[in-house]
Amino acid sequence: MKLEGKVAVVTGASSGMGKAIVERFVKEGASVIAVARRKERLDALVAVLSDAPGKVVAFVGDVSLKGTNEAMIDCAVSEFGKLDILINNAGIMDDMSGVGDATDEKYEQVMNINIYGPMAAMRKAVNVFKAQKSKGNIVNVASVGGIRTCAGAIYCASKAALISMTKNTAYMYIPEGIRCNAIAPGGITTEISTAMGMPNMEYYGRLKPVLDSSPQPGTSEEIAAAALFLASDEASYINGVILPVDGGWTAG
Repeated sequence: MKLEGKVAVVTGASSGMGKAIVERFVKEGASVIAVARRKERLDALVAVLSDAPGKVVAFVGDVSLKGTNEAMIDCAVSEFGKLDILINNAGIMDDMSGVGDATDEKYEQVMNINIYGPMAAMRKAVNVFKAQKSKGNIVNVASVGGIRTCAGAIYCASKAALISMTKNTAYMYIPEGIRCNAIAPGGITTEISTAMGMPNMEYYGRLKPVLDSSPQPGTSEEIAAAALFLASDEASYINGVILPVDGGWTAG
């Protein structure tokens, strides 16, 4: 088992990529704090994985809040005695608007979840890693939207910021042995587009040729496999990498 004895925190754990990451990690022996807002889904996940080699603890919280990000890390240390891995997976889409139609309300909502949440969690985790004198490991789930224009201005900006913060963190904490990498998913079959609601059709129409150039959508399990690799000791010399998992979408 690749994560035997490891302790991880995974956000956005109630569905899609986050759920798949929790499932894969627990089956590889990790103890996981599964963080999301929907308690009933977390409880169902805990029940399904009750016989897995690792253990899941449900943590209900909103990652746009400082308190949630600090408490979920504290929960890992309280429950399992340490923290080894942080997976910042939670994220939301904007409504595909260009900057001219972007609203303050949408900016605050998307940025709070997509960049403030990961920043607050990373800040807490890094200081726990340093106090433990351990080689911690952070994996952020960014997006091809941080690399190319395939969504609205706010979403793309949030993921570009997460990519930059990933690289900065990787470099800054080399002396402590703390690694920080990111996955940049392409089109993955999840609930994120459903949760987005009705897009701004004017800008969606302009983006459609780019979206249509995406290969067949990938699966959450494929993202979980990438997260497992980056979180494992097999990736011990990989730091500051942004790994596209997009079927070649950004290769051209």
